[in-house]
Amino acid sequence: MRKILLVPVLALGLGGCENMSDTGRLTAGGAGIGAATGAIIGSFSGHAGWGALAGAGVGAAGGYLVGRARQAEQQAWEQGYQAGRTTR
Repeated sequence: MRKILLVPVLALGLGGCENMSDTGRLTAGGAGIGAATGAIIGSFSGHAGWGALAGAGVGAAGGYLVGRARQAEQQAWEQGYQAGRTTR
């Protein structure tokens, strides 16, 4: 029964990211990876839930910062490209 439910749940979860910005996808991905890592590390001390919560927060913050940096880099590239086109 679990296998039957797993496919639609994964499809809905992945389909929900379709219209997200790059920053949003990186934030969500960072939160997921951070939660999983935090749960694993927290399970060694018997506090998997707290570890997952802390890991999700750190991962989301890291993903957001990476997304904003990529966005700023893209904007700088586009401005330089446009400046180069107008000087010809």
